[in-house]
Amino acid sequence: MSTFEYAPAPESRSIVDIAPSYGLFVNGEFVDGHGHSFKSISPSTEEVLAEIAEADETDVDLAVRAARRAHSRVWGRMPGKERAKYLFRIARIIQERGRELAVLESIDNGKPIKETRDVDVPIAAAHFFYYAGWADKLEYSGYGTESVGVAGQVIPWNFPLLMLSWKIAPALACGNTVVLKPAETTPLTALLFAEICQQADLPPGVVNIITGAGETGRALVSHPDVDKVAFTGSTEVGRSIARSVAGTSKRVTLELGGKAANIVFDDAPVDQAVEGIVNGIFFNQGHVCCAGSRLLVQESVADDVLDRLKRRMSTLRVGDPLDKNTDVGAINSAEQLAKIRELSAIGEDEGAERWAAPCELPEHGFWFPPTLFTGVTQAHRIAREEIFGPVLSVLTFRTPSEAIEKANNTPYGLSAGVWTDKGSRILKMAGALRAGVVWANTFNKFDPTSPFGGYKESGYGREGGRHGLAGYLKGEARR
Repeated sequence: MSTFEYAPAPESRSIVDIAPSYGLFVNGEFVDGHGHSFKSISPSTEEVLAEIAEADETDVDLAVRAARRAHSRVWGRMPGKERAKYLFRIARIIQERGRELAVLESIDNGKPIKETRDVDVPIAAAHFFYYAGWADKLEYSGYGTESVGVAGQVIPWNFPLLMLSWKIAPALACGNTVVLKPAETTPLTALLFAEICQQADLPPGVVNIITGAGETGRALVSHPDVDKVAFTGSTEVGRSIARSVAGTSKRVTLELGGKAANIVFDDAPVDQAVEGIVNGIFFNQGHVCCAGSRLLVQESVADDVLDRLKRRMSTLRVGDPLDKNTDVGAINSAEQLAKIRELSAIGEDEGAERWAAPCELPEHGFWFPPTLFTGVTQAHRIAREEIFGPVLSVLTFRTPSEAIEKANNTPYGLSAGVWTDKGSRILKMAGALRAGVVWANTFNKFDPTSPFGGYKESGYGREGGRHGLAGYLKGEARR
């Protein structure tokens, strides 16, 4: 009888090799930290994945010193066309190890494999390809050609690999070196990226990755030898960072929270709009700063849109992130789940009507069913505060001017969506909405060539596109 050996399925956990413990990545090597360690936990099973080193001030200082040496001796002096070769190499390795990265991201973060496989990994590679193309063309950027120096970068847990690529790729293309701190709940793909840097023979110290929680991040952004701070995360932490760097010469970009409006007019293609609404709020469990968490529907079609939306929500599959049929994965942490539950309960207490399709949730892990609230007014907390979960607040409007007023009635200004058959209306709405990104008849579409960022409490500065080079070059911006 013949026996056959089969390769693991693309979603198989056997594709990744998670070590029992991880150190810090400093000066091209993995080293032990001087601080304590913490556990990385899988949000879908609550199992401990690995022990992670927690960097203290000594570790942060060593990483910044390594980055400074690499900038002054190697990377900052290297011709752009040579830097580009390294970025191209990293991009190709991300593609080659795409299955491994996708599975590890789903295990550590909780998001469905079809999102990590089809969105996160390809766009991460695309950012390195795109900025590799800029490395020897900085004279055409409009922001000068001289690098800033050492960049201290802090990224969130909702898109660990993607946010890493948004930060590191433009920094390296411009000749800067990097010290990056991933979120404490999702460090594993950043540490795998450190291996990719080794595989690409990136010079030691060009990229340093230090793990830890809030204290590690504070030590990094306040370090006197960090020239540029790039942060993506909550508005509260963003304010703290802005205060800590005030009075210094550090450059800062902040990409913070959001409470985006997804506006559906009565002439919109309803089925297409419903898919956009679902993608806008339930993609990545609603863990998206630009999530369309406020649905504004024109009164004349509100009942029809809600009926179709509820039918569509009833088909969403919640469960194992490594199941290719899963639509909604696990909430990233017990802390975030508690926040979602608290704000949802407040919504009911304030009189909004809650609806969720019947949904059997797994016994272990952190889970919340896709949920919508109707009867919501602008006074409700669920319409004002960022829930950062699979919870949709539904409001109605009668006229375009009322839609604009309600959409802009928020301290945030990161994104918005407009659904209508009229091109002239799209242009008018896009000009009137106070949002950094306005999608027309789509939502949550990203491309490395396009800048992304917000206004008001959603932060300042742009990432992506030519504009993403501005924070990493010393020249004054010119048109």
